[in-house]
Amino acid sequence: MTQRNLDKAALRGEPSYVWRAGQQRRLEMIQKFAGERLRGLILENGCGVGMYVEKLAGLGARVIGLEYDLERAAEARVASKEIINAAGEFLPLPASTFDLILSHEVIEHVQNDRSAIAEMVRVLKVGGRAAIFCPNRGYPFETHGIYWKNKYYFGNKLFVNYLPRAWRDKLAPHVKVYSRADLQKLFNGLPVKFIEQTVIFGAYDNIIAHFGSFGKILRAGLQFLEATPLKVFGLSHFWVVEKI
Repeated sequence: MTQRNLDKAALRGEPSYVWRAGQQRRLEMIQKFAGERLRGLILENGCGVGMYVEKLAGLGARVIGLEYDLERAAEARVASKEIINAAGEFLPLPASTFDLILSHEVIEHVQNDRSAIAEMVRVLKVGGRAAIFCPNRGYPFETHGIYWKNKYYFGNKLFVNYLPRAWRDKLAPHVKVYSRADLQKLFNGLPVKFIEQTVIFGAYDNIIAHFGSFGKILRAGLQFLEATPLKVFGLSHFWVVEKI
């Protein structure tokens, strides 16, 4: 990975380039909570190269993608003409427009996450829902890499998120991480009700690709923990909110 691509990975995260079990599982979770809204108008807020845009459109929905990074927005247009290049904090869209919004591992990268959440609520129709995935501070690894002595180190870094917040944010100033309370604060005062508030583990597709059956056993065991209090150590929050 070139230094330019490393810098982009630090600031924007890495979008999904290959559709695998992890993405499919999350799509099925979205479907479960979207219901009839999948037949309406959908916004993917932070669509990367457009993989979820394509999959959601394949379910029969009209999907608009929004992507801040111009190069990724241009790449996403290969699969969909309805891609907007804009920031999530200032959606160039009218209020009460969408039946469903997907924000998939995006709010941790924006400059103002509270504004990004408020904008999603603004453009939802009453009764519309937003499905939000974002990193959980309880996960033992910081998955977005760290900065050390002004140099960026890509990859999973153990226990970074367990450090005091000031130390953690000095090592990872490029990406936010959320406790349940942190995430709750983003919705304070907004006209929403909470449909789902949980934590999920990953699909560990890379581990399975390298280690086969061991990786599958690991995935099954960790995903089993989602039904226990140990889910607090999961990879990502999965929240669904409905505009009221």
